Amino acid sequence: MDFLSDTVILSRMQFALTAIFHMLWPVLTTGMGIFLVIVEGLWLRTRNPAYYHHARFWSKLYVLNFGIGVATGIPMEFQFGTNWAAFSEAVGDFFGSILGFEASMAFMLEAGFLGIMLFGWQRVHPYIHYFATIMVAFGANLSTVWILIANSWMQTPAGGEFVNGKFVVQDYFQAMLNPFSGHSILHMFFATLETSLFVIGGISAWYILKGRNQEFFSKSLKIALAAAVVVAPVQIWVGHVSGEQVRRYQPTKLAAMESQWDTIPAGQAAPWSIVAWPDEQGEKNDWEIAVPGGLGYILEFKPELSEPVYGLKAYKPEDRPPLVWLIFYSFRIMVGIGFFFAALMLVSAVQWLRGKLSVDTIGSQRWLMRAWILAAPLGYIAVECGWIVRCVGRQPWIVYGQIRTAEGVSNVPASNVLTSLTFFAVVYTFLFCCVLYFGARILQRGPNLNLPVPDFEGRLPVEVEPAEHLPDSRPAEAQQEAQP
Repeated sequence: MDFLSDTVILSRMQFALTAIFHMLWPVLTTGMGIFLVIVEGLWLRTRNPAYYHHARFWSKLYVLNFGIGVATGIPMEFQFGTNWAAFSEAVGDFFGSILGFEASMAFMLEAGFLGIMLFGWQRVHPYIHYFATIMVAFGANLSTVWILIANSWMQTPAGGEFVNGKFVVQDYFQAMLNPFSGHSILHMFFATLETSLFVIGGISAWYILKGRNQEFFSKSLKIALAAAVVVAPVQIWVGHVSGEQVRRYQPTKLAAMESQWDTIPAGQAAPWSIVAWPDEQGEKNDWEIAVPGGLGYILEFKPELSEPVYGLKAYKPEDRPPLVWLIFYSFRIMVGIGFFFAALMLVSAVQWLRGKLSVDTIGSQRWLMRAWILAAPLGYIAVECGWIVRCVGRQPWIVYGQIRTAEGVSNVPASNVLTSLTFFAVVYTFLFCCVLYFGARILQRGPNLNLPVPDFEGRLPVEVEPAEHLPDSRPAEAQQEAQP
C-alpha cells in the first residue's frame, strides 16, 4: 500500500477517475447533437410529426448527459491548479489559453443556445429553433476540438521551446496544429458520433423488442444505421492513420501497444500478437499467440517492414510506458469493438435491403435487435480504452519528451490527495446512480406522441375561445358607459 503515500500516483489516480467518468457524458452529447440536427431537419423538410417527436424525445437524454458532463468536467479542469500546478506553471501560456477558448467559445455557445433548443418549441419560429439546435451541436463538437488540441500538444509539443523550464510560444498556430491534432480530432469526432449512433440504435432496438412504438423507433434505428454505414468504416481508416502517427512520433507507445520487446529491423517480417501476457521485469512475453507477418500488414500492408519497429528494450526502463498489459489489451478491445460495429452495420444493412427492417417485419428480427442492444454500451468502452492507450502510453511524460509526470505534480501532502480522491469516488458513484435512475425513467415513459406540433409560424394549433366568453379587460368606467 505504498502508493497511498505517493502524491504522484494518487494525483494520477484522481485525474484518471475524474477523466474516465467525465468522458462518458460528452461522448453522447457531441454525437447526439448531430443526430438532433438530422431529425429536426427531416421534420422541417418533410413536415412529418414523427421527426418532431423524435427531436423532443432524444433531447431529454441529451440534456441529462449535458448536465452531468458539466458537473464532472469543471472539477477535472480545476485539478490542473490543485494537483498539477508545476505543469500548469510551465505550459500555462499556451495550455491555459486553449482551455479558456474551450470554455468561452464552445461551452458558452452550447449552453447559450441550449435553453432555446429545450424550451423554445412554442416560443420561436421553427427555423430559429433549428438554428439553436445547430449551434448546440456545433458548440459541443467545438469543445471537443479545443480539448483535443490541448491534449495533442501534450503528445507532440510544437510551436515553441522550453526556456528555463517554461514553454515559450513562438508560433501559436503551429502549436495548435501540432502533428497529432488533426487526426486526433477526426478520430474522436467519429468515435463520439459512432458511439451515439449505436446508443440510439440500441435504445430503439430495446423498444422494438418490447413491442413499444415499433414504427416510431424503427425510424430512429434506420437513421442510425444509415449514418453508421459511412461512419463505421471511416473510423477504422482514421484509427489506422492515427496508429501510423504513433509509430512515427511515439515509438515507445507503439511498442507497448504491441508488447514488442525486441526491435524488428527493416526487411524482416513482423509478427502480430493477438493475445499475450507481458512480463515487464523479465522484458518478454510469458506467452503469446501471434500471426506471422501480421504487424507488417497492419503498418505497411505487407509482411516485411520498410522501416524498423523499435522494441521496448531499445529504451531505458525509466523511459518506457508502465502497465504494458493495460495498454496492450486496451488497444485490442478498442480495435475489436470497432470491427464489431462495422460487422453489425454490414449485417443490418443487408437485412434492410432484404426488406427485413420494415415496420411489419422488424419485430421478428430479435437476434439483430439483441445485437444492437449489446452494442449500445460498447462505444463507451472503446472510447475509454482509446484514451487509456493515448494517455497511459504517453507516460512517463506529461509533455512527451519534455516534462516528466513526476515533475508536473503539485507540492501537496499525499493525505490531501487521498481525501479528495475518496470524495470524488463517492460523489461520482452517487451521480452515476442518479443518471441511471433518471435515464431509466425517461426510457420507461418513452416518447410522448401526443405533443402538439407547432405550425411553421411558430404557433401551437390552439382553439380560440369565443369573444363573449372572454373577460372584459376594459376599465370599469368604460364598461358602464357601454351598457344600454
